[in-house]
Amino acid sequence: MFARKLPPLLLQNGKQASQPIVWLIGFFAFLNVYSMQAVLPMVMSDFQASPVQAGLTVGATILAVALVSPFMGMLSDAYGRKVIICASLFALTVPTALIPLADSLNALIALRFVQGLAVPGIVVVLIAYISEEFHSGGVARMTATYVGGTVMGGFCGRFITGHAGHLLGWRGAFVTLAILNLLGALLVVWLLPPSRSFVANRNISGGFRTLWRHLHHQRLMAACAVGFCVLFSLVGTFTYVNLHLASAPFNLSSAGLANVFGVYLVGVLVTPLAGRYIVRLGFLRSLLGALAISAAGLLMTLWPSLTAVIVGLAVCSTGVFICQSATISAIAQNVREGRSLATGLYYMSYYAGGAVGTVVAGMAYEGWGWGGSVLTIALVQALAAMIAVVTWRQSADSGSGA
Repeated sequence: MFARKLPPLLLQNGKQASQPIVWLIGFFAFLNVYSMQAVLPMVMSDFQASPVQAGLTVGATILAVALVSPFMGMLSDAYGRKVIICASLFALTVPTALIPLADSLNALIALRFVQGLAVPGIVVVLIAYISEEFHSGGVARMTATYVGGTVMGGFCGRFITGHAGHLLGWRGAFVTLAILNLLGALLVVWLLPPSRSFVANRNISGGFRTLWRHLHHQRLMAACAVGFCVLFSLVGTFTYVNLHLASAPFNLSSAGLANVFGVYLVGVLVTPLAGRYIVRLGFLRSLLGALAISAAGLLMTLWPSLTAVIVGLAVCSTGVFICQSATISAIAQNVREGRSLATGLYYMSYYAGGAVGTVVAGMAYEGWGWGGSVLTIALVQALAAMIAVVTWRQSADSGSGA
């Protein structure tokens, strides 16, 4: 099935035709990951859960992604890119379809965890695919295209779930997502070109030696640490701002919360354009500028005005998306072997940050309200900037991390 003949357009146009497919894969991978955020108040009410308990329905998915990512990289290095991507997309459909049947909060958290197990086979392997099939500036541009797809997928997951939840309840919303997942898997099987530069590596002991070298690769480990801070910021912000906006003085419904996620559309427009500037400015300057933008937007959300909160979220999220593009591009440019494994390590740290963010930012929210969450997230962003400056400053080549 995965070796199906490609449409003539793909065969003739190669890299140009791959760009929308890369965007599409990013879209469907992230359609599910954060979808629970828009209906979090409904889940809290249904199961009589605390903010942190409800936040675990988001954190469980992210934790599963973190745990599986390095191993999925090894599996992909052994068996190929397209087969793993497509199989993972189909696997994602099953727990999504079972979520509406959950009869307890623990069952819901478990199914969300299983959802997360399928995601690394998409996101980790796709970055390796991009690293192998595109070179020089093409890596940054295709990475920005992929991130643009993930941004749109993250927006649509929340937007669709929020509005469907308003009409059908949160269970009906996940039936809708399950149908979309199946359609997406079928599209990717048909449209994704097979790898042309992939070389299988089924030497397990060699894989562990590569892992050891990666763990001593200073730039890669710094990128992983920055990734931890980046997703901590994004997940902490967009999980608990929903509770902030669902309470006085805003009192937004699930549909209203879904509309707030329209701020993601700013990232859809900005992130693909950022690819060329990341190459021009260098990874470090791009990252520091994006972190400063994100922190400024985060502080705006403290103003007790819905307009200020929405504008602040738009600025904050756009900065985070550019951070992600810069960090992933830096890995693609600096790692020459075991790229899928390196990407897996990055995503393990990245999503571990998101999982920790749901707990730590949630504890801050329970203790001090939204202001406590904002302070916690801002401190983590400052830590990311410090790590990047200390580790990446030494390079004089802007394409190599400066």
